[in-house]
Amino acid sequence: MSDKIEVENINTPGRTERLDRTKYMAMRAALLAALPDTAPGMTVAQAQEALLPHLSETDFPERQKAGWWMKAVQLDLEAKGIIKRAPKRPVQLYRVT
Repeated sequence: MSDKIEVENINTPGRTERLDRTKYMAMRAALLAALPDTAPGMTVAQAQEALLPHLSETDFPERQKAGWWMKAVQLDLEAKGIIKRAPKRPVQLYRVT
């Protein structure tokens, strides 16, 4: 298995980036565990706080760069249709069932 994973960004369709697979998968699992499966969901700040208990110290020592990784995973999962934004501001996220 490669140590990199290709991710998409809902804001720039067709463009991909290669990121560390271990960190991506850890953040993906944490974000999906934290988000509700009904709209309107939770704000990005609430999601950031809710996913922290799901992160390991090994993958994110002292929660370093957790915010950056959450945003990268959020945009990828939105591009893939796994999570969605509620239509009104502020941005609220939820899992698609």
